[in-house]
Amino acid sequence: MPEPLPLFIARDHPALEGHFPGQPVVPGVVLLEAVHAALCEVVPGLRLAGVPQVKFLQPVLPGMALQLEWHWQGATNDRIAFSCLHGEQVMASGQLQLHTDPP
Repeated sequence: MPEPLPLFIARDHPALEGHFPGQPVVPGVVLLEAVHAALCEVVPGLRLAGVPQVKFLQPVLPGMALQLEWHWQGATNDRIAFSCLHGEQVMASGQLQLHTDPP
């Protein structure tokens, strides 16, 4: 399994304004974008085709330090399974479907 990657959503991220007033929670789409961006740093040329499965198990709060654990899946490594952890607690998990055709 590859080394875990750090994930962090800043407290001043523009998507947090109004989501939810007085008790900000990181929107799922922002967390998924952070997962994708972190993976693009270690897998050059990564091309996302879809998100066939994702579960948001616990609210992710702004400024929360997360670790992204991930590994290749599928017969042709055309998927990445991931989990976002805060300590030992799984906050979100899922799969990313990758393009297998040339760009």
